[in-house]
Parts: sequence; structure tokens; C-alpha cells
Amino acid sequence: MTQALTGTLLLDPAVIEDPYPFYRQLQSQAPVWEVPRTDVFVVSSFESVAEATARIEDFSSNMACLLYRGDDGLPERLSFGEFTMQTLATADPPAHTVHRNTVFPELVAKRMCSLEPEIVDLALGCVERAVKFGHVDFMAEIGNVVPITVISRLIGFRHSDPERLLRAAFESTAMLGSTLSLERLLELVAGVEEIEAWIADQLAAAAMDPEDSILGSVARGMDDGVLAVQEGTIILHTLLSAGGESTTSLLGSAVRILAEQPDLQERLRTRPELIPAFVEEALRLESPFRYLMRSVTSDTSLGGEDIPAGATVLLFWGAANRDPAEYDHPDDVDLDRRVMRHHVAFGRGIHHCVGAPLARLEAHVVLRVLLERTSNISLDPERRPRWVDSLLIRRYEQLPVRLITG
Repeated sequence: MTQALTGTLLLDPAVIEDPYPFYRQLQSQAPVWEVPRTDVFVVSSFESVAEATARIEDFSSNMACLLYRGDDGLPERLSFGEFTMQTLATADPPAHTVHRNTVFPELVAKRMCSLEPEIVDLALGCVERAVKFGHVDFMAEIGNVVPITVISRLIGFRHSDPERLLRAAFESTAMLGSTLSLERLLELVAGVEEIEAWIADQLAAAAMDPEDSILGSVARGMDDGVLAVQEGTIILHTLLSAGGESTTSLLGSAVRILAEQPDLQERLRTRPELIPAFVEEALRLESPFRYLMRSVTSDTSLGGEDIPAGATVLLFWGAANRDPAEYDHPDDVDLDRRVMRHHVAFGRGIHHCVGAPLARLEAHVVLRVLLERTSNISLDPERRPRWVDSLLIRRYEQLPVRLITG
């Protein structure tokens, strides 16, 4: 019997743990769903998600609120009121164009190629240590370590502490997770000042001695008057959080899939040229960011549903990427899909993730090294994997695995 679409399902812990039956129900019954007794709409079909991303005049990226779990289990909105700032991922044109141009050439063209040898060395070191232990938490030993180290080097932060940056990145995405109490959410919002003050100090130092890095590029943008100080700080904070989080989530999900499918492992060991195709399937099956938020600027409609001005719309990448109307056997790994990158795991349209090439590179490197150094990867039967409690992030908090060599 099909469960009724009640508003509390969205943030139900069981649905957070395994959201895909719920997504499928939404796609069949309400592809554009108004969460009862809220001003929140969930978009789950590939078609409607794609349409909304193209209609930037109706569905603004300017974030107007944060969501939290109310006492009744429904999503509630913590409004920013007039205190909103459009920066990069949460900006509309023309501000978005200015911000993206500030970081995009550095991010893709100048830094990634030079970082690849460092990524290989970092992955080798982490994997070799993990293999010696045999039984490890993949996230603690590899999945968390590589991405935060790489994104810090990519940005050009000086004298950074990876553990501190990782904590700051995870707390930032936790604020967007929609599952916190209002009290805890307000605590995290207040704590943002610490990491942004540190980033501001980094920018001030870079302005005195700008390097060929994203940090230097943003500092020059501030010096030229293209960016305000707070804009530059938030851009780097966003890159740190999203850049570390997306790759961390991707690595954990990919390794979990491999651990559950030994035949797939062996195929990739025999044919490592298929690893990039596998990475695309891992992105599609377990999208690192489940949704991104949009604000409705005026009364409109989507998928036949009326949506009033002021509403909050959640575009669910994770649901769209398993939409049976868009994909054959959407819940399976298929390394022979005709267009491997036909998914929205990195967003779509003008907000397609600027760090997508880096996330792919890191995943290709880590998975290749891990498969080369092991003969079998399996889940630890004595310790269960544990997902982070978040509507936004699909990341393992803990992923205990057994790594066998020889």
C-alpha cells in the first residue's frame, strides 16, 4: 500500500537514510509537490528540474532563508529578511557572472593541471596507510582527508589546518541540511564568523603579496573594486565548503558501491579506463548535493502547479538523477550509458559547479590508486556505515571497510 504524502516525510529520519522510494513516489504522484502547511515546494522530476534551472527570472538563486526541522517535524524557514548577499552559488546575473569570472579561469585552467601530481601523491599516502591497517573508516582515513587538503591548496590558503577547515566546511553545509533544530541552527550561524574572519585575514595577506591562485585572484578583485570584502570572503568560504564536501561525498558513495559489488571492482581493476564512467554513475546514483534552493520572485507555475511569490523551491538533483522517465534502469550502475554525463549531480545551467572538473579528477585518482593497491574492498561486517543526517548532503559520516591486498 502506498504511503500518503504527508509533510513530515520530507525530514523523516528513515527517508533521509534511504530517500529513493520517497523520490519515486513523488515522481509518480506529485513531481512538483507543495509540502503541506509550508511555503516549501519540492521538484523531483528531471524535466521540471531542468526547466526551473533555465528560468532564472522566476526561480532566483538568491538564498532568502535557511530551513530547519520544526517541533512538528515539518520544514520551517529562518528568513534572512533584508540581510541577503548574492555571491557565486547564490547569485543571479549580473553578480553571478562577475563572481564566476573572478574564480573560474584560475580554478580550471591554471591550477588543476599543476595540482594533479600532488593529488596522486596525497592519494598514494592515504591509501598506503589505510591498506596497512586493513580495517579502516574510509572517510576518516581517505574520503575526508584528500578533498579538504586539495581544495585548500587549490584556493591557495597559507598555513592552513586541514582539520579546522574540514570542521568549518562540514558545519557550513550542516546549516543547509534542513534537519537541525532552530537552536542548533542559530549556533552554527553564529559560528560562521570565526572561519570568515580567518578567510578575511588570508585575503588581507594575499593582497599584500598576491600569488597566482584563487586566493590571489579574489584579492585582486577586491583591490580593483570588482568585489567587496564580504563578497570575496563568502566566495572563498563557499568554494571551501562545496569543493571539499562534494568530493568527500562522491568518494564515500563510490567506495560503498564498489564494496557491495565485487564483480564491478574486478571489472574496473581489469579495465581502469572505465573508472571515469563509473564515477559518473556514482555521481548520478548518489548525488553529493541532493538539492539546491531557489526563491520564487513572483507568482508562477511549474509542472502544472501554481507556486506563489515568496515560496522556497527545492530542486532535487538526487531525485532527478534517478527519474525512470529519463533513465533506463535508473537504480543500477551502467558503464555503457550512451551519454555518461547526462545527469545533474553538479547542477545545471549557469550554476553548474565550477569545481566539477576537480571533483572528477580527485575521484579518478583516488579510485585508481585504491583499486591498484587492493585485491578486494568490502564493508566491515562488525560496523555499519552511517549517513550524515542531512536533507542536503549525501555523505557518509562513517564508512568502515576491509581492504585486502595480494
